[in-house]
Amino acid sequence: MQSLHGTVQHYAWGTTDAIPNLLGVPADGRPFAEYWLGAHHVAPSRLDGTTLDALLRERPTLIGDRSRTSFGDQLPYLLKVLSARHALSLQVHPSREQAQEGYARENEAGIAPDAPERTYKDDWPKPEILIALEEFHTLSGFRDPRRTASLFAGLGVAGELASVIGPLTERKGPAALAEVFLDVLSLDGERAQLSELVCAAAMAHKDDEGELGEFARTVLELDEVFPTDPGILAALLMNRVTLQPGEALFVPAGHMHAHLRGTGIEVMANSDNVVRGGLTTKHVDVTELVKVVEFSPSDPVVTRPEPVAPGVDRYPAPCPEFDVWRIAPGTATVTVPGVGSARILLVVSGTAELAGRDGTLHLGRGGSCFLAADEQATLSGDAVAFLAASGVR
Repeated sequence: MQSLHGTVQHYAWGTTDAIPNLLGVPADGRPFAEYWLGAHHVAPSRLDGTTLDALLRERPTLIGDRSRTSFGDQLPYLLKVLSARHALSLQVHPSREQAQEGYARENEAGIAPDAPERTYKDDWPKPEILIALEEFHTLSGFRDPRRTASLFAGLGVAGELASVIGPLTERKGPAALAEVFLDVLSLDGERAQLSELVCAAAMAHKDDEGELGEFARTVLELDEVFPTDPGILAALLMNRVTLQPGEALFVPAGHMHAHLRGTGIEVMANSDNVVRGGLTTKHVDVTELVKVVEFSPSDPVVTRPEPVAPGVDRYPAPCPEFDVWRIAPGTATVTVPGVGSARILLVVSGTAELAGRDGTLHLGRGGSCFLAADEQATLSGDAVAFLAASGVR
């Protein structure tokens, strides 16, 4: 049981205050977008005198036997705090098979790891779960195409957009969504002005109630950050979801999504693979998108944690790379779950006292620690903490 210190990522879309407030460090005006806790080689966390990836290379038994059998001698998950000031890019993550094939293909082609046209940074999938710490807004999966066509009609632009959105009513399901999504990413000439037309129409409906008002406000929110970007039209094919604190959304492979704003805990497989689909100045590989994206319409499934013991709730995460718990012991002392896997614990409020075989560790808000696979520990105090472990243990 050792104190752990993560790495901040200063991406442009991050907020300036939420992560500094959590960590108890000065806000210096820079965006603090993500705080990484894990052993990913891009930004491994630090312990006394070493980094977590180096420690696990030296002592792989700390990971846990079953996890090592399934995933090799590396931590299979990454825990983050994510804090978005505005929308991230439209993106999707590959399956394990797609990641392995794509990574090998780009290596064989001699594409440098840091090349802007590089899509696959590693050979891992990236299923992930986002747990809201405050009200959190995101786009998740594709709305039923006929509902989307009706919303464009509600804005009064269905006629002008007929050449683009016609397939939403003329074709069915995935075929309709794929055709429209890929078409809007390649708008040029006169058709490139269609996003401006939609934004102008949205102004008249920004105060409307219900789904149409939300649709219009999404247009304006995206246009403020990505003016005239055709990716706005692609984003409007998607479900908008608002998570309340404690609610979660699981993002499987192939699921198009884009976080809009808010702060939350994000746990994912130990990967940095992102296939982008718009609302970005970075590389958009349309050919790869066609391979990876699941274009079937779906309704978002918002989940809440399930109690597994007094003071311990588990979030459903249907993937083998990770499990996630929220621990709030209150007046009790609880046993830290996940034995059999290396674990990372992060305190988001209050104070925690962890007692284990090597003594006691005190953690305040923003504090984190690493527990070895075979380490038994109890937690007490008024803390609220999140714990991640391998889903195989």
